[in-house]
Amino acid sequence: MGETDELLEEQLGRLLTEAGLTIATAESCTGGLISHRITNIPGSSNYFLGGVVSYSNEAKARILGVARRSLELYGAVSEPVAVEMARGARRLFHSDIAISATGIAGPTGGTPEKPVGLVYVALAAPDGEWCERHQWAGDRETNKRLTAEAALGMAVRYLAQRKGT
Repeated sequence: MGETDELLEEQLGRLLTEAGLTIATAESCTGGLISHRITNIPGSSNYFLGGVVSYSNEAKARILGVARRSLELYGAVSEPVAVEMARGARRLFHSDIAISATGIAGPTGGTPEKPVGLVYVALAAPDGEWCERHQWAGDRETNKRLTAEAALGMAVRYLAQRKGT
């Protein structure tokens, strides 16, 4: 948790509030856990605009605007799709920033090329888009928790860097 005892979602809320910014989410493998953690913080309605749980490829394409070509070429668990999911959530909710997560939580669904525990988290903002690849080794619940932590952490780092701290 760093130097303070603040949870990532508390840090996120504080940084968003200080900057006067809003956030949205696009989730697949986390099934709404990121949004759940954000909304656990009192006052989150001041900065959290909404989220989409787009579990199917059809939902990713139809709701978030992920290119069907990206889904065909790279698969749902890929950097391009994670970035397009974040971009789509930002556009859909008219938020300042958006975070996304897509991956294989397990215990099944993995392949040699994309093993269980492989996830991508992405952030879309006015000044750019970023994506991180992670490979977790936990069970389904652990992989979901670690992915939510990674997405929240990515947003906190972005906002802290933007603030200059």
